[in-house]
Amino acid sequence: MPFDMLLGMYYLEVAKPQFEWDRKVLKHVLPDGRTVRLRIAGVVDNEVVHAIKELPSSKTPKGRIYRMAPTELDGLRRQLKELTEKGWIQPSTSPFGSPVLFVLKKGGSLRMCIDYKGLNAITVKNAEPLPRIDNLLDRVQGCKYFTKIDLKFDYHQIAIRPEDQHKTAFETRYGLYKFVVMPFGLCNAPRAFPHAINRVFHDYLDKFVVVYLNDILIFSRTVEEHDQHVETALSLLQQHKYKINLEKWEFGRIKILYLGYEISMEEARPEDAKVASIRDCPRPRFVIEVKSFFGVTDYYRNFVKNYSTVAAPSTHLARLDTPWEWTNKCEAAFKGLNYAITHHAILMVPDSERPFVVAIDASQYDTGTVLARQEGKKLRPIEYMSKKMPLKKLTKSTDERELDALYKAFVHWRHYLLGRFFSLRTNHQTLKWIKTQLVLSDALKRWIEVIDQYDFKLDYVKGECNKVADALSRRANYLGALITEFGLSDEVTPSMVDAYKEDPVMMDTYAN
Repeated sequence: MPFDMLLGMYYLEVAKPQFEWDRKVLKHVLPDGRTVRLRIAGVVDNEVVHAIKELPSSKTPKGRIYRMAPTELDGLRRQLKELTEKGWIQPSTSPFGSPVLFVLKKGGSLRMCIDYKGLNAITVKNAEPLPRIDNLLDRVQGCKYFTKIDLKFDYHQIAIRPEDQHKTAFETRYGLYKFVVMPFGLCNAPRAFPHAINRVFHDYLDKFVVVYLNDILIFSRTVEEHDQHVETALSLLQQHKYKINLEKWEFGRIKILYLGYEISMEEARPEDAKVASIRDCPRPRFVIEVKSFFGVTDYYRNFVKNYSTVAAPSTHLARLDTPWEWTNKCEAAFKGLNYAITHHAILMVPDSERPFVVAIDASQYDTGTVLARQEGKKLRPIEYMSKKMPLKKLTKSTDERELDALYKAFVHWRHYLLGRFFSLRTNHQTLKWIKTQLVLSDALKRWIEVIDQYDFKLDYVKGECNKVADALSRRANYLGALITEFGLSDEVTPSMVDAYKEDPVMMDTYAN
């Protein structure tokens, strides 16, 4: 049978909600005694509707009825009945008709899916971008209390424009039906829903609420603020007639999981379940598995020193035009990323009231950069960045490579650094060198023009003291990357061996 609301025992024990059964209203009492009322039933009825615009001169897509097993037919009858009772679908005589199929869910039940591939092919695509997740996480800086709201039947809370409803028609063994609400499978649905929710919270976005798809996060600095913010958010959702899934509602937490991260007032770290899935991931055997592995690890690359250089030996296998050959270097890269993610650093949440520190070092083969904040004598990392040096820049001077690293760091963290005073730590006196040059290339001129926009204090630090950035850029396994053939006298070889033993980068390699 259909359910209007799912409530967990923990919520019922803690919140002790009251119900007005005749009006189908839930009353939730806040800690200060104020009452919030949530309407938990009824067909979608808000001012936002989803339009399906067709490309000019497009042909009406027509599907076919797939043969189904008896269990699928039972599931089809049951789900058609539930959707009809809720008012989400209606019988139709539309010329459109997309096919129906079933997907097996984890619990063994069947989920009905509509194959809207034909309709999506003739639909004008919505280009509205989804927000960047790292930008959303930056908004919570300095906040101690968090509440996460998950909306129930999220897509089905958006109505389809009446003149477009016939386009959602789907064919079944028991007749043709159309959706009155937005179904899953439409190409513009993932952007339509957050667009509607952003309209609801327009005046409060980034102030105390952020939205990604159907995940709403409320954040506050004090308990009193948080109660007020939650009440405002719930009132807006009630006013616009959105329903909340209280089973997934987390209220007043000081640590909370959001978009794959565990965030708190001071720190951010990858979600334990996601880290475990990376740790237990089997070795990739095909191109699609390599892409999947890098897709997951790349999501957490900000937590990993040397991510690009550790992954480099196996990234070429993600290309379809590359013959498959899993070498020892690929295996080392796979294990290295596994280890790096499972032993990740704990990053600080950016705090606009504390000055930033950017530490930079560029070796011949790599660039290492860290954005951090100073706490006493320690640097607490906020984000790492490491990039391999392109082949065309390997032969450039040290000063040019350092300036290139400086330029890339400023552009990468522009949203943190522009318009703020910060400290820049480097072990090269590049900026002093550049001002003594009478002739500069066009590239150097562009870099300097960008760098001059920033307000920073330059601190020259010796390489061995600039530990984080120096370690990110100096990789012993790249020291043989450039190969040049030349002759050596008998005296030169022993002297080079002795020099390598005393070299701070290579001495550990020789000791092992």
